[in-house]
Amino acid sequence: MKIDKRKVVLIGTGLVGMSYAYALLNQNVCDELVLIDIDKKRAIGEAMDLNHGLAFSPANMTIYAGEYADCKDADIVAICAGVAQKPGEPRTALLKRNAEVFRSIIEPVVASGFGGIFLIATNPVDIMSHITHTLSGFDSTRVIGTGTTLDTARLRYLVGDYFNVDPRNVHAYVMGEHGDSEFVPWSQAMVATLPVTEICCRSGGQFCHNRLEEIGEEVRNAAQKIIEAKKSTYYGIGMAMVRITRAIFGDENSVLTVSAMLNGEYGQTDVYAGVPCVVNRNGIVRVLPLSLNEEELDKLQASCDKLREFYNEIF
Repeated sequence: MKIDKRKVVLIGTGLVGMSYAYALLNQNVCDELVLIDIDKKRAIGEAMDLNHGLAFSPANMTIYAGEYADCKDADIVAICAGVAQKPGEPRTALLKRNAEVFRSIIEPVVASGFGGIFLIATNPVDIMSHITHTLSGFDSTRVIGTGTTLDTARLRYLVGDYFNVDPRNVHAYVMGEHGDSEFVPWSQAMVATLPVTEICCRSGGQFCHNRLEEIGEEVRNAAQKIIEAKKSTYYGIGMAMVRITRAIFGDENSVLTVSAMLNGEYGQTDVYAGVPCVVNRNGIVRVLPLSLNEEELDKLQASCDKLREFYNEIF
C-alpha cells in the first residue's frame, strides 16, 4: 500500500473513537481525519472541537465529518462503532446485533472503493475482526483487531513496577482472546534479556512466581475494575489504536499483539486471536511464533476454541 497522504476514517465517535481521534491529533500521526457516525450532528460537533485545538497541537491535520464515500482513498478505516449490551442480554444476542451493525458499515465502506486496512476496536474485538474479514472479503492481513495490545501494555506496566524497571524494557505479552480466556505466557517474558522466571529464582525471595500469577490476574480484570470505577474504558484503547496506526504509517515492522487470523500458527486455524505480529504499512506481515510450553499451548487452544464457538454461532 503506497501512502502519500496519511488518511484515517474513523467510524464511531463515542468515547473510544474520540480518545483515538484526540490521541491522533496530539501525536501528529495522520494528515487527514474523517469522522463518521450514525449521529452526523455529533460527528460535526466532534470535528469542530478537535479543529479548535489545532493551534495547540504539533499536527497540521485536516479534520471533518464525512460520509462513507470518503473511505475511497483512506489508508485506514478504524471502526469503534457498536451497540451496548442490554441488562441480562446473552453475549450471543449482543454479538448478533453488533454483526448487523457491522454489516451496515462494512458494505458501504467496501462499495466506496476502499483498499486500505481495517482497524477494529469494537468489542468483542477478536470476533468483530473475524466478522469484518468475512463481510469485507479482504485478505486477513488487512483486517487488524486491537487484540491484546492494551492488555500487553497493562502487563508491561505492572511487571515494570514490580521489578522497578522501565516498562519499555519489559518484553512480555498477553495472548488469546481479549477477554476472560486471555493468558500470559510467562515462559516468554523477559526484562531486557533476562527471563522473569530466572530473575525470580535468582532473587533470594525478593521476587516470586506467585506475584507474577497475581499480575496476570490483575491484567485480566483491569477493564472490569475501571468500568466499576468510571463506567467505561477508553483512553488506553485509544492510545493502543494510535500505536498500531503509527506502526502502519511508519512502515515500522513493529511487533504488536494485535488480533490476527491464525492460519496454522500454534496449531490454530480459522480464528482471530491476539498474538504477537509484525505490523507495517501492508498490515500484518506475519504472525511471530513464540516457543510456548505445553501448558501455554493448552491455554491458547482453550481461548481459540471459545472464540471459534462464538463466531460459529453468528456465521
